[in-house]
Amino acid sequence: MPDLVREALARLERVEQVLCAFHEVFSSFTPVDPSLPLAGTPIAVKHGERRSHREALMALGCVPIGLTTTPDGTTPWQTWGRNSRGVTRNPWNLDRTPGGSSAGSAVAVASGVVPLATGVDGAGSIRIPAAWCGVFGLKTTSSERAAVGVFTRDPTLLATYLGTSEVSSPTAVWSPDLGFAAVDDEQAEIAFKAAAPLRPRSVALTLPDPAADWFANRCGPNPALDELFEHADLLLTPTTPGPPHGHDGPGARINTALTWTFNLSGHPAISIPAGFDSCGLPVGLQAVARHGREADLVAAARLTSTAVEVAPWPP
Repeated sequence: MPDLVREALARLERVEQVLCAFHEVFSSFTPVDPSLPLAGTPIAVKHGERRSHREALMALGCVPIGLTTTPDGTTPWQTWGRNSRGVTRNPWNLDRTPGGSSAGSAVAVASGVVPLATGVDGAGSIRIPAAWCGVFGLKTTSSERAAVGVFTRDPTLLATYLGTSEVSSPTAVWSPDLGFAAVDDEQAEIAFKAAAPLRPRSVALTLPDPAADWFANRCGPNPALDELFEHADLLLTPTTPGPPHGHDGPGARINTALTWTFNLSGHPAISIPAGFDSCGLPVGLQAVARHGREADLVAAARLTSTAVEVAPWPP
């Protein structure tokens, strides 16, 4: 068993009883080729995810240590932490949700159990838990509504995962609400401050609320975004309109308001840790790039990570 895997299992045993991030923990592990780029790196895998995504990471040398929690279907589609083993808790406030549906993967990374975990993002299911748990959460370009991606605290791992060594200096624009979302002032202010290394210019962007299209699974080009990306490499927004809510649900608030547009358009996007709000809860900065330009998202993560420290819980 690789040393990093042994350390991950020890860390898991320490925090799992409190956080409930894992659906299943594996007991046996296949040896890996030490020459692979991520040889011996322990990862957590979202329960129910496509097997091909796990196998792609294993081909890089990653060692899955378990399947992370997702909602068990007993709650509505707005899932916020109840699963087959109980409630998955936000490490920064146990009374708050970590977000969903890739809840356990975000918590496994935020709590320092693993440096990398997988997820699937159909409306914000990677980016929202990443924002609320204070980690990076990337969704890749996809022609379908749902896209695979990963969580991490280290932008370098994002580059290795994507197989890119390109170093870009992307230009960025900022929209606090995409022209329709009701966003808390504090979320917008913290996210905008974290975006400072990217020097974004504000744009008057007005997109239609995508709710009806999302429920109808109407994916395809977005002319307003296509025009925007003719003049900028990145669109920056807050990741979520508000902070993580309690385990009883969000009420009338639509947590996906700022994320699901980009599931329909297929653009790659990332949530970047932006800092903490006045209640000590993490806030996320969302960056969206042109199709196939995940390298610009890695650049954004690297540039902003020098301004916002990403540390595992507990401090």
